[in-house]
Amino acid sequence: WEGPDMADARKRLPDNVEGSLFVDSTCINCDTCRQLAPRSFMEQGECSAVYRQPEGPGEQLQAYQALLACPVGSIGDSRMNRDQMRAAKASFPIQIDRHVCYLGFNSAKSFGGSSYFVTHPQGNWMIDSPRYLAPLVRFIEQHGGLRYLFLTHEDDVAEADRYARRFGAIRIIHRADLAAQPGAEWVIDGVEPVDASPDFRIIPTPGHTPGSMVLLHRQRYLFSGDHLWWDRDERALRTPQVHVWSAEAMRRSTAALLGHRFEWVLPGHGERVHRSARAMREELQRAVRDLKLTAARAEP
Repeated sequence: WEGPDMADARKRLPDNVEGSLFVDSTCINCDTCRQLAPRSFMEQGECSAVYRQPEGPGEQLQAYQALLACPVGSIGDSRMNRDQMRAAKASFPIQIDRHVCYLGFNSAKSFGGSSYFVTHPQGNWMIDSPRYLAPLVRFIEQHGGLRYLFLTHEDDVAEADRYARRFGAIRIIHRADLAAQPGAEWVIDGVEPVDASPDFRIIPTPGHTPGSMVLLHRQRYLFSGDHLWWDRDERALRTPQVHVWSAEAMRRSTAALLGHRFEWVLPGHGERVHRSARAMREELQRAVRDLKLTAARAEP
């Protein structure tokens, strides 16, 4: 096993239901476990907790995927099923669609942000960085290496430098967030989209940070960092309400995304979502309207 230590049963949160699976008080509420195993974990106050013990092999596999992906080792099982744990470890990276996968093994250095991998004939891409672990290195080697490492913003660089050194990859970051990765090989300026290739478009989206960006792949997959995600409770696309560098920049850059077609939103934090391009545009229009209403209410 490579990764953070397992949870401490002595720190078990009281919000956990009875049973062997639990979350301890080191939880940072990053949402990773709730994405991977929503039938077992839910938000309770400022942490996640087990609200229902997993039933059957499928749910147990998901729970162990959450345990492994947890960036701070807050999840434990007092009756560990070693076979299921091995199966969960072998399941990463998790294929999302065709040549796109979620890498797992989220890093505490990026507050548990999700990272993705895209295989491509002209060179593979990693979007934000997970922990630097041997299983992920082997996976990347087996799939042809890594050419580009796209960093959505300054918060989620994690161990990008280690992956870049190992594979000779080109790190891409916006100049406004360059302090987080000063050795990056490709620095984006301004707010205009940049076509990295016919299949990849880099779109600056200042708001959460001055240098936030999203990556659009084949007009289908939008890797959105912390700029945009699906809210499972509200059943709607959402943008950050706190930790925002500029609400006005957020509104403008979100509205600008209406000029692009996509069917998937694959965020660093929050839930992934797949809709038709038409339905996704409608959801994005609703998000832009919500941002305008919020701005109007804030005016004196």
